[in-house]
Amino acid sequence: MRRERLRDLLLDLGLWGLLSVPVLLRLDPNDGGSWGQVAAGVAVLGVCVAFCRSLPLVSLGITVAVSLASTVELYTPAYSLGLVVFGYLSGRRQEHTRAALALFGAVAAAGLGLVLGSGVSIAQWFTLVLALALAIVAPWLTGRYVRQYARLVRTGWELAERMEREQTAVAERERLRERSRIAGDMHDSLGHELALIALRAAALEVDPALGARQQEAAGELRLAAAGATARLRDIIGVLRTGEETPGTRTAPAGETVEEVVERARASGLRVELTVTGPDGGTPPMVDRAAHRVVQESLTNAARHAPGAPVRVSLERGGGTLKVSVANGPAGHAPAPSGGTGLVGLDERVRLAGGRLSHGPDGAGGFAVRAVLPLEPGAAASGASTGSTGAVAAAQTAAPAAPTSVRERDRARREVRQGLARAIWIPLALVTALGLVMLGFGLWTQSRSFLDRDDYVALRLGDPLTADAERLPPHPLDGPPAGAPAEPPGTDRCLYYRSTLLAAVPVYRLCLADGRLADKALVG
Repeated sequence: MRRERLRDLLLDLGLWGLLSVPVLLRLDPNDGGSWGQVAAGVAVLGVCVAFCRSLPLVSLGITVAVSLASTVELYTPAYSLGLVVFGYLSGRRQEHTRAALALFGAVAAAGLGLVLGSGVSIAQWFTLVLALALAIVAPWLTGRYVRQYARLVRTGWELAERMEREQTAVAERERLRERSRIAGDMHDSLGHELALIALRAAALEVDPALGARQQEAAGELRLAAAGATARLRDIIGVLRTGEETPGTRTAPAGETVEEVVERARASGLRVELTVTGPDGGTPPMVDRAAHRVVQESLTNAARHAPGAPVRVSLERGGGTLKVSVANGPAGHAPAPSGGTGLVGLDERVRLAGGRLSHGPDGAGGFAVRAVLPLEPGAAASGASTGSTGAVAAAQTAAPAAPTSVRERDRARREVRQGLARAIWIPLALVTALGLVMLGFGLWTQSRSFLDRDDYVALRLGDPLTADAERLPPHPLDGPPAGAPAEPPGTDRCLYYRSTLLAAVPVYRLCLADGRLADKALVG
């Protein structure tokens, strides 16, 4: 912080010294100035430099006031460099443009008032406006462009840093999502094993060959397995993020559907497996999804419909694999379920490009059906459910532009607008000034234009003065270049334009003793 302040102080002192050089050179007593003017000018520039960081428009306004005090034309050799520098710094350091535009308008209006109040030629006001456009407005626009460009560069670096942070966050979310999938697989596998343990314990609990103590221990084992399953579901439920996207790949389990069914049979579950259709390769994602459908369905059947027969069907054909697991009616009221297994199962099938349906089968039982594509990247055929349609619509919808992209485009638009203003505003000012000067010139020329009929009507010897009603109000300042000498014996000659636009020829009216002594077309 101290180094920055010291650097700024040194830069300001250097700027003050640079701006004071024209004052020392042009206001020197040898050039018609005085040491008092030199001291006052240097002090004023020091005040302007002191304010140019916090209040740059104040510095510009003070410099303009000093210049106008010297001449109504605004341009002075002593302060012209100050006008350029403070005009640039105002554009570079001022946030908003409205105050600067108001200052420019106030300078033009004040200059017009000074011209009209002092009685000088209106042409000096045009000189003031031209000096305002070239010495103040043009540097100000340059400063605005530099400010906008620096802002674009700063925004670019900020966006780059933000994108780097976003990439880091995306990588972290991906790691968390993968951990969530692993946790889901743990839940699926361990939940299935715990359900089979509970099923075996229930069979031992009612086995008449065991004593009461052994049956009681088996019941405790069944309750412990059920409790462990519930706690596992709660813990894994906290880890589920629900952010998996289509196309995510997980490693398929080595266990086949047939092996899952055989393990369930060995645990005492009545399961019937039917496989139809031609044999062929199955994509790993589809194979894992089919494995999960059968595994989760058998787990639910063992948990909620113990003792009921279960039918498992695998049907290949038409480029799809249809998996169906249906169980008969339960022998007693099923235990409550949190529904996480079917929700995860639906997500797993969706990730494989298929669709899942589940519900009562109409015979008092429950059925889970999945249709999976056998071709990688192909969606399952047939009508999809409402939720699947919503998912597909969400996937095909065009993603919104990231915030960083929108901010980058906004910064680019602002820079383009700044460039357009830097080009068109000076052109518009110069064009407007040219039109005003053209109109003023035409008006001035019309004030010295003598109509041909009025010229012909003038007779030698007629009483005539410069302010006569038949003459234009403002004669020309003198004869045009190359005009013949005025006739001898005349008091003075008046010159008037013969055409509105051309400078020559002109009408010459020479007076003697208040009468028209000679008239001619000269030039």
